[in-house]
Amino acid sequence: MRHNSRHLARRNAVQALYQWDITGQPVGEIENAFINDDAFVGVQRSYFQHLIENVPRQCEVLDSQLKQCISRELDSIDPVERAILRLSTYELLFRPDVPPKVVLNEAIELSRVFGSEEGFRFVNGVLDALVNQKPVVGVRSGQHKEVTSQEWTNSDS
Repeated sequence: MRHNSRHLARRNAVQALYQWDITGQPVGEIENAFINDDAFVGVQRSYFQHLIENVPRQCEVLDSQLKQCISRELDSIDPVERAILRLSTYELLFRPDVPPKVVLNEAIELSRVFGSEEGFRFVNGVLDALVNQKPVVGVRSGQHKEVTSQEWTNSDS
């Protein structure tokens, strides 16, 4: 299956966010390691950078939204699935240009690739609940824009 450059950006971002969550390593170091890796081919670099810079920055808001949709502590969730949930919640809240259906489909696919055997069901349920509730913060409307669309669409390398 051929993937587009934005899917590859999400795929790499999930791995980078997992590394950030587990190691506490600075995002800049992780970003450089990914970008300088020979396997970083066909990835929309600007969107990858946008995600790995902004998801950690908004982690408190993202976790607050996720806590409303799960019945256990976030720390007890598999770290890979937590990274997927955070990335997807970020897109749902802060990226009105990405349709919710796309966010859910991408999250499910990433969960099937990286998550536990039935993790995709959990991720789907949490994100479905999030989509169907009104976020506490008014971020989907564009009040909290992290970077301009020009900044993340200019570079496709």
